[in-house]
Amino acid sequence: MTQVAIRVWFCGPEAGFAQAIDRALGAGFEVRRSEKFHLEESAELAGWWDVILVDMRSTAPESSLNPGLEVLEEITRLEFAPPAIVLLPANQRSTTVQVMEHGAYDVVASPPDMVELRLILRRAYKFRQVEKEARQLRAQQQVANGMEDLIGSSDGMQQVYALAKKIATCDVSVLITGETGTGKELLARAIHRLSPRATSPFVAFSCANLPETLVDDELFGHERGAFTGALTARRGRLEMADQGTLLLDEVGDLSLGLQPKLLRVLQQRTFERLGSNTPIGVNLRLICATNQNVEEMVKQGRFREDLYYRLNVVQLHLPPLRERRDDIPVLARHFLQRFSEQFSKKVKRFTRPALQALEEYGWPGNVRELENVVQRAVALAEGQAIEVWHLPTGFRKGFEQPRPSRLYEEEVREFKRRLLLRALRESGWRKTETARNLGLARNYLHRLINQLNIRADENDLLEKLVEKMPPSDRVM
Repeated sequence: MTQVAIRVWFCGPEAGFAQAIDRALGAGFEVRRSEKFHLEESAELAGWWDVILVDMRSTAPESSLNPGLEVLEEITRLEFAPPAIVLLPANQRSTTVQVMEHGAYDVVASPPDMVELRLILRRAYKFRQVEKEARQLRAQQQVANGMEDLIGSSDGMQQVYALAKKIATCDVSVLITGETGTGKELLARAIHRLSPRATSPFVAFSCANLPETLVDDELFGHERGAFTGALTARRGRLEMADQGTLLLDEVGDLSLGLQPKLLRVLQQRTFERLGSNTPIGVNLRLICATNQNVEEMVKQGRFREDLYYRLNVVQLHLPPLRERRDDIPVLARHFLQRFSEQFSKKVKRFTRPALQALEEYGWPGNVRELENVVQRAVALAEGQAIEVWHLPTGFRKGFEQPRPSRLYEEEVREFKRRLLLRALRESGWRKTETARNLGLARNYLHRLINQLNIRADENDLLEKLVEKMPPSDRVM
């Protein structure tokens, strides 16, 4: 059997070193290299890799400008991040903790012991394969259960899935309880899809805050001339759901006057339209949903006890989002992908602070609130990542970050230019000495000089630049 090659993306500036690593790894590994330390600039490799190998020998990890640390942060923001292994000089192993905090899977001293590096690469590859299989199994299980619209792998949700699957094929009434926005209608639709009535209609109606006469007409329908304005006969939701499933949402708001009529439907499977005495037979499955404590309402005399027992043959409770926080990142990324496609945007991920803010929020509106928050964030986002400032104000406490502006970026760029020009002038434009004085690698200094468009003739213009600056801003 042919061994599958482990695909390694080598992220580092030195082509010769990458080629040496490729040759030393030998059979069983496929190495591709990019000198760019940004995933966005290496789009041709996106999704290709199994493991990422980041070379940090050329820059000091303690530097805030280190592109290696930046790429580690970018990797951790990916929805299914590959393990990243960092090559770090032996004299910088004290920074291992910092590198690991930025999301590294492991750290290897450079130049590496090739036996050790092969073992670590294989271990990282196996770790990723196990993660991939677990994700696929979870997805297949939910699809097989008919629960593909319900996202979440927490213990509470798994219990709901299992019980819903058991009772779906049994033609019994179901009462779904849970706070507003937890997905009660989605669960009802899933039960319908798994039932023998799946090919028949699924009809949903909400009783929330509606007058009794309107609910009566919506459920039971009316005959022509039943009341002023009734010019034609109208079928109610009960008739529309015949042979199928009727979801009665917010059943706790059903008036005491209509509760006996609904009880008769459940007992006799017949009803009359408004303005008629002719009984109409109906064969349907009733699923009710509520965010209220119906049992307590029965004790208070606000809900008929006999109707409650008819509706509550099987009860399913959807836990609030705050009780299944492990599902928040999964749900957030699902909504991110959906709205990115809907709005034709290139938003692909959440920054670490933004995702942490979502995870720590209380979510009184549950999944529906999360959906709306992500929709808003995608609409506001301009780049590829959702930042903290794209979230509503209530999410930002403790996660405030200065929002970048063009003026801020220009000031930072100008400060870097002034700092490098001063160091170059003091060293007589000897770049090796300048790099040593600033604590930078020489090749990184070259990149900065190119990025900032610094030329030797600017040495003569430096004094004029300083003279125009406020005294407090001068660094020379």
